[in-house]
Amino acid sequence: MTVITDPKQMFDVAGKTALITGASGAFGMVAARVLAGAGCKLALAAGSADQLDEIASECEAANAEVLRINQRPSDEDACGKMVADTVAKFGRLDILVVASGMNKVALINDMEPETFTSVMDANVTQSWLLARAAAGQMKAQDDGGKIVLVSSARGLLGHPAGYTAYCASKAAVDGITKALGCELGPTGITVNAIAPTVFRSPLTAWMYEDTEKANAVRSGFLARVPKGRLGEPEDLAGPLLFLSSKASDFYTGHILYADGGYTAG
Repeated sequence: MTVITDPKQMFDVAGKTALITGASGAFGMVAARVLAGAGCKLALAAGSADQLDEIASECEAANAEVLRINQRPSDEDACGKMVADTVAKFGRLDILVVASGMNKVALINDMEPETFTSVMDANVTQSWLLARAAAGQMKAQDDGGKIVLVSSARGLLGHPAGYTAYCASKAAVDGITKALGCELGPTGITVNAIAPTVFRSPLTAWMYEDTEKANAVRSGFLARVPKGRLGEPEDLAGPLLFLSSKASDFYTGHILYADGGYTAG
């Protein structure tokens, strides 16, 4: 039996190299700040050059070494290049966080098939391609690795207001997580997903306001949240550090719901 003399070492990722896609988005910025503060070397990828520079500069101010990749994971070549550029800069890849993705809301008879396909491509195909590229590099290094995908409570639960594309895409991310957890487990690479419910971001900021509409929507939602509040970015920080570190070495193919108990009830 292993004696744990310093539990904090289990969460130590200092010196590790992490590639974060969607680094200028709400979850991507959380990931960048957490891993920068924990001492990781960061390859930050985002489509917006200005927003990428903003989060990269913030991480550099926290003494992190940062590579800026002004690119979206749009296809196989782009995903492969992100991994290759990371390795060219830092020599290896230890952690992949796929925080890129999208949602488009419309009732099924109002949604064009092309819209459905675009959501599936951004959330499912690109996650698969990034995991594929990262796994190839991590297997070549032959000392394990951490792949963290982003799912949602909507991968488990439906939604009455035009979420067919999003729910389907996140359910598929859950499937990829479980299948790759099984496939890559013997190599020492863990594959897990963080599945939040509503948390504060530019897209959800209106739900936190004291307005008649926000209060009505929030009240109905919170009736199903045992913790009695909406999520905050820091609620995602702990799960991310856990899934990126040695502390989660025995966890793979797991969907970690950061939802205040929403999916439990």
